Amino acid sequence: MVETQTQAVTGLHSREVVAGERFEFGKNWSRFLALVDEDRIARAANSLKNWLEVEELTGMKFLDIGSGSGLYSLAARRLGARVHSFDYDPQSVACTAELRRRYFAGDLNWTVEEASALDLVYLKTLGTFDVVYSWGVLHHTGQMWRALDNVRFSVAPGGKLFLAIYNDMGSQSTRWRLIKRAYNKLPRAFRLPFALVAMTPHETKAALRALLTLRVGEYVRSWIEPRPERGMSRWRDIIDWVGGYPYEVARPEEIFDFYRANGFTLTKLQCGGVGLGCDQFVFLKEVQARP
Repeated sequence: MVETQTQAVTGLHSREVVAGERFEFGKNWSRFLALVDEDRIARAANSLKNWLEVEELTGMKFLDIGSGSGLYSLAARRLGARVHSFDYDPQSVACTAELRRRYFAGDLNWTVEEASALDLVYLKTLGTFDVVYSWGVLHHTGQMWRALDNVRFSVAPGGKLFLAIYNDMGSQSTRWRLIKRAYNKLPRAFRLPFALVAMTPHETKAALRALLTLRVGEYVRSWIEPRPERGMSRWRDIIDWVGGYPYEVARPEEIFDFYRANGFTLTKLQCGGVGLGCDQFVFLKEVQARP
């Protein structure tokens, strides 16, 4: 049954890619694997400790929805959690599985599967978790509000939900949605020049800022050297940004109001000054929250 489900998800993902309705995030993550080292793992673990306000996750169940490279699943496992990771992109699943092989080969406390956050039946088969983590994922499902609703069922009473969702910048977000969709509709040979043209205004401003602040060397290095924690080189991040479709956004208050109405209390927040980037939220599920 699991194999049939995986085949169905893989097939749907492939059809969406061919139709130009989905970016292959897993291809970028496969390049990121070569950059994973102890420093990046430690940064990821410290990020989880800071946001979840814990020193360890021993004895806790951790669900990573849209695991991507698998780095944060690895960090959670290092902190002592029992981890279940899944992603919709088969190459992202392969990346997560590779990190498990490298650092926790044969570990029965870390499961990696291919599945969708839109599949509520699947989510409910997993039961509930002390921590549900989905960073920069649900806005790429194509049905963000349905996904946001689905994931609340995975949080145990008294458990935490850690989300990052693209900030709604009005007309700017609308323009980028059109750009991203156009990128994925193009034949592959035209995508590189399209990405260069799309990012030229932004990069021109960035280069001028670097010149005016005497940080030209730092700017140049950003095109070559990987950024700490999540980032790859500036170029790989550009492709990930321009191509990142489906693409949806939300205002921070919309996310707050939605989860408050469903029995969650906001415990930590980062918004404002993020521009088109992600607002971050940690919610605590009330013990008496409705199922």
